[in-house]
Amino acid sequence: MITSLTTNFIGRLRNNDQGAWYELWETFGPVVRAQLAKWGKGRIGSETVRDLSQETLAALSESIDRYDPAKGARFSTWLLAIAKHVLGDEMDRRLAQKRGGNKKTGNLDESWMIAAATQSADAAYEAAIFRAKVEAAIRMVERESDFADFTIYRMRVLDGRPGKEVAEALGISEPTVSRRLAKVRSLLRVKLVEVISTYSFTDDERKEAERNGIKLDPKKPVGTAGESSGSAADDQFFDEAICEIYHRQMELRRRDQEDGPVRLG
Repeated sequence: MITSLTTNFIGRLRNNDQGAWYELWETFGPVVRAQLAKWGKGRIGSETVRDLSQETLAALSESIDRYDPAKGARFSTWLLAIAKHVLGDEMDRRLAQKRGGNKKTGNLDESWMIAAATQSADAAYEAAIFRAKVEAAIRMVERESDFADFTIYRMRVLDGRPGKEVAEALGISEPTVSRRLAKVRSLLRVKLVEVISTYSFTDDERKEAERNGIKLDPKKPVGTAGESSGSAADDQFFDEAICEIYHRQMELRRRDQEDGPVRLG
């Protein structure tokens, strides 16, 4: 079942909304580049990988009007199929040059949409796509949260500092730290639902959060501002999962920026 968020996102791409294209590449560009480098097996350098990642986006833009998510392709395999098409064209072109000829770039026709539904994607790639979605949600929360609130969240969850240490560093009480932390956590759960719905074309993709230990629908009310949270154990597991995912994603970005040997796992 395709959600309205997914439909709106695809519509923005089809309308050449530059903000939508930027969001797409800011979120998933490092994962695509890592996959291209993995497929290249050292035969293509970092500059070529970056060029091919841009060509992947160009190929996507040229085919988006013909894309039909109802054909059963996951969002992750949608990107994978396009990237593989672009890399295949590059390798064919190189082979043709060695033979003294020239190969015309292949067209990305509608058959790729069907192929995408069965396109092989290993667990490392799928996990990296999910981590990218989580990072996108964290960025949204940072933009929309009060600076002090997100600072507390960053120190307490992303940096793993004890509540007492955070309270002392900021000159506030531990209950205040807990209350503001709960507020940001609640918003992050909302944004995770939004991001996962936007970049998920199948029900299986929308269940990825639960499989990764992230509970998105807590029921227990807390505080006085209408926030909701799960049990203390749920919140702890949620925070720990977010912290691990965030740091693995930051490592991917760091290696991507350094043009080093990026690894998805």
